Amino acid sequence: MSDAIRAETVYVGDEKIQAYQARPVGPGAFPGVVVIHHLPGWDESTKEMVRRFAVNGYLAICPNLFWREAPGASPDDASAFVRGQGGIPDEQIIQDVRTAADALRAMDGHNGKVGVIGHCSGGRQALLVATAMPLDAAVDCYGAFALEPPAASTGLKMTSIKDRLPDLGCPVLGLFGDDDRNPAPAEVERLAGILAEHGKQFERHSYEGAGHGFFSPDRPGYRQQAAVDGWKRIFAFFDRHLGGKRLEA
Repeated sequence: MSDAIRAETVYVGDEKIQAYQARPVGPGAFPGVVVIHHLPGWDESTKEMVRRFAVNGYLAICPNLFWREAPGASPDDASAFVRGQGGIPDEQIIQDVRTAADALRAMDGHNGKVGVIGHCSGGRQALLVATAMPLDAAVDCYGAFALEPPAASTGLKMTSIKDRLPDLGCPVLGLFGDDDRNPAPAEVERLAGILAEHGKQFERHSYEGAGHGFFSPDRPGYRQQAAVDGWKRIFAFFDRHLGGKRLEA
């Protein structure tokens, strides 16, 4: 099978939300994945993740969650502006991810299943949206501030989503670093306990010697061994729950 893809910026939904989209070239019954970018913004490393899913047989899309607040700004400038405002409201995030998921479902060649994945703040938001809309799988990569809000000194206005977790509607894969502080291992344990209490399916893995951002090859916290293993687990999880068929070995 070919690993050729088409990737481009698109505008989706009634509001014409800016998003980056990639898909395999050719016919197929492909699963869909919404990629939620991290707090540093709708940047090149996140777009590379979108392309990686397409190369591996997925329809993928990443909405620019900062497009209203900072239209046309660079990822760094948009992130700084949004941080100064305390972040993006949860209900706005839910709506934009829902719009992106609907865009996937409307694409030719979609198999009817949609998952979501996020890193850092996007990991928290992956859990958030999985409590608020029909999804088939969610991946939380070191999602910060899911149970405990950030310190006031950060200026961020994120709140705990603990009370939403009983509404989680799909299996979750969590990937974390033992050296992370947001979330720290103790918070990951608490999250696992809460999800178990509510009978939720939560598969988790933590990596020794890895801290926050270990998936990001352009950041000092990158840890190759953890990232390689993490990607294998992500694709195995999505293949299992979304019906993916890998285009490359």
